Amino acid sequence: MSTGARRFDLVVNPTAGRGRARRILPTVSEVLRASLPATALRVVKAYDVDHAEAACREAVAEADALLVMGGDGMAHLGLNACAGTQVPLGVLPAGTGNDLCRGLGLPLDIRDAVAALTRGRTRAVDLARVTKPDDSVRWVGCVVSTGFDSRVALRTGRMRLPLGPPAYALSALAELRTFTPLRYRLTVDGVRRDLDSMAVFVANAEFFGGGMRAAPGADVTDALLDVTVIHPVPRTTLLRLLPSLYSGGFVTHPAIERFRASEVVVDGDGLIGSGDGEALGDVPLRVTAVSGALQVLG
Repeated sequence: MSTGARRFDLVVNPTAGRGRARRILPTVSEVLRASLPATALRVVKAYDVDHAEAACREAVAEADALLVMGGDGMAHLGLNACAGTQVPLGVLPAGTGNDLCRGLGLPLDIRDAVAALTRGRTRAVDLARVTKPDDSVRWVGCVVSTGFDSRVALRTGRMRLPLGPPAYALSALAELRTFTPLRYRLTVDGVRRDLDSMAVFVANAEFFGGGMRAAPGADVTDALLDVTVIHPVPRTTLLRLLPSLYSGGFVTHPAIERFRASEVVVDGDGLIGSGDGEALGDVPLRVTAVSGALQVLG
């Protein structure tokens, strides 16, 4: 962090929100500079993941705050750079999903988000620390997925056309045609459970997939993970449940099990890991709730 005049770094994915981030960047930068006269604002346009990740790491090493503007992919890079440090993260939502903002209770309107950042308030929130088989660590702000939901998220990420939230629904329908329950080996706070499941959500915050609620009511300050298990159901039943993921009403179905834990190790057959919609790779994944791991602006 700098020791002289304050410096904020704003890392932007210009293509986010079908180019919306690029269009609003001049206005956002102008308002931030006018509202933070004692702060030097450095703007970095990052057109690929490697550039964005490097810019976020540089900001944490040299600046007083990291601001990111884009979608959930950009927010995920920002929180991974800031996790475990005292450098606060500010998120300017300009994507199509903006699930991290929803989960952390941050403004979804870009004008409100800019105003919140300029007030300079910070607060500590929890994150999920994911330890992978090679002992590398990834931080997740919203949901760690490994079942049907993970396959849908990864399919959505491979789409070439930026369809926005409807992309998840289309991917779900495509995945559903051949999907069968998966065999899980969970270790929940040290206790082993073997089960078949359509999906297991391990959530820090409740939202994923552009507004779907994996864990309604999840608290990002309770130092606990909210776990939702969808036990095996016919494909037609899963199809009927999908729309109610947006309202959270799916949790009333008898196939749904919910509980909280401090740590969950997810292992099993045919599982694909993803976190905040980004690929995590092979299981087993050790997911640990870390209290106050991220300082958030706004």
